Amino acid sequence: MHPILFHIGPFALHSYGVFVAMAFLSAMGLALREAGRVGEDPEKILDLFFYVLVAAIAGSRILYVVVNWPTFEQDPVEIVRIWHGGLVFYGGFIGAFIAAWWYIRSKKLSFLKTADILAPSIAFGQFVGRIGCFCAGCCYGKPSNLPWAVVFTDPESLAPRGIPLHPTQLYSSLNGLLIFALLVGLRRIKSFDGQLFWSYVLLYAVTRSIIEIFRGDPRGMFFGGAISTSQLLGSIMAAVAIVMLIVLKRRKQ
Repeated sequence: MHPILFHIGPFALHSYGVFVAMAFLSAMGLALREAGRVGEDPEKILDLFFYVLVAAIAGSRILYVVVNWPTFEQDPVEIVRIWHGGLVFYGGFIGAFIAAWWYIRSKKLSFLKTADILAPSIAFGQFVGRIGCFCAGCCYGKPSNLPWAVVFTDPESLAPRGIPLHPTQLYSSLNGLLIFALLVGLRRIKSFDGQLFWSYVLLYAVTRSIIEIFRGDPRGMFFGGAISTSQLLGSIMAAVAIVMLIVLKRRKQ
């Protein structure tokens, strides 16, 4: 793939950063459009995105560093080199959730209604952002003999080179697009606030746990290597999402 798009003197434009920026901008555009559709102030959603972006990047990097600390112990400066890859979604999700909760409460907005505005755009942002992972070679898969296995050859790639691997980055990208389509469809028959957001949490938790089976990169394991960090957190988030969907539906009824 192409971890570096081009050089201008000593400056290198990394494809990972470009796609992360594109993911953020596309998600923001969709959320602003949705805010206008449901009668919410787009300016407040725009301000919210700034806080969510900072908190998401910080949270995703912090969790990655924590679960992979031996990698950074010898070279702490590597912690700030996020263009080398290494952002854990659930860390970003937790950070963004806390920042969004604080902002929404301070602006006296409806948390559930605002979360429903953001949910489809988050899924679409993942669709775009994971292409950056594919270009950089991070979040790579296990060796595979399947016809669609990919071989990384670029010396700057973070994936093992010369070995056919599961394109787990593309699995995750297409998964984001699928969840986005499902949420857009669900939006038409939505019966209570929070339904889109918690449906997103549930769908992502289940599908991400399945994709994790094919991942081959080090990302923190628990219970003797039985499950990964994302599978553990995904199990918790799926349970929370199911409970919230049941509670909110009953409350509406």
